[in-house]
Amino acid sequence: MLVEESVRVNGIEVRYRVAGDGPAVVLVHGLGEDGGAWGRQQREIVGWRTYAYDLRGHGGSGIGAAEGSIGQLRDDLLEFVRLVSGPAVCVGFSLGGAVVLAAAAAEPELVRGAVVFGTSTVVGKAAVEFYEERIRLVRAGDRQRLADVMRADTAAALHRTDGDVEVDAVTARRMAAVGDGVGYANAAAAMAGLRERPLTPALADITCPVVVVGAAQDAFCPRKAAEIMMDGLRGAECEVRYEEIPEAGHLMNVERPVEVTDRLVAALESMGAGSA
Repeated sequence: MLVEESVRVNGIEVRYRVAGDGPAVVLVHGLGEDGGAWGRQQREIVGWRTYAYDLRGHGGSGIGAAEGSIGQLRDDLLEFVRLVSGPAVCVGFSLGGAVVLAAAAAEPELVRGAVVFGTSTVVGKAAVEFYEERIRLVRAGDRQRLADVMRADTAAALHRTDGDVEVDAVTARRMAAVGDGVGYANAAAAMAGLRERPLTPALADITCPVVVVGAAQDAFCPRKAAEIMMDGLRGAECEVRYEEIPEAGHLMNVERPVEVTDRLVAALESMGAGSA
């Protein structure tokens, strides 16, 4: 059973969902989502105590004095671990994966393992322009235009849009998660910052096991992004492996939730974080 709770973290109220019993696993969602994106995993996996919190300015979490940086989002995660879960395996999707890797590099005693899905540790010029355009939309206050762009982004993040996935329903959930858009813009700025301040060099400081999971048709975080991460992680004193989910775009947990759950459970088992 999922239980919703809240905690004060770094000056903001943070909403989170907790389920299960066992070793701690903290789940960090991506840009334009909230902790509910991990609902299926929290309901289905057993043998772990899972925590899925809403990032700053997303869902039910406050925005506070937002800095638009991965460093601040990293510090929010680390404080959540200190206050709520205790040392944990941390799992992140996309933006959430960058936050998890930054946390693992900064506080190895708090992050016992890292599992990242569809993640990049550096972005290019085109990505920066993508994020800056969405920040401008939020600042302009045109919610309908933002919804239109969010729908287009959602469709582009899927491998196929002619199957069982309802793009409008997914878009509606994402729009609800971003609320007034201020947290969304803050997180977009954090991702854009990875061009001038890549996270890749910090990967050498990671000591915990890391599993990197990509999607074969991911246009947002392609295989090249995973290769950059893997190169950085090979210089670290940690166990690392790469896996790929076939027939999936960036929103792999929307298109292939069973496979995402299976990869996550296998990664947790490999890290000795419980038993399914």
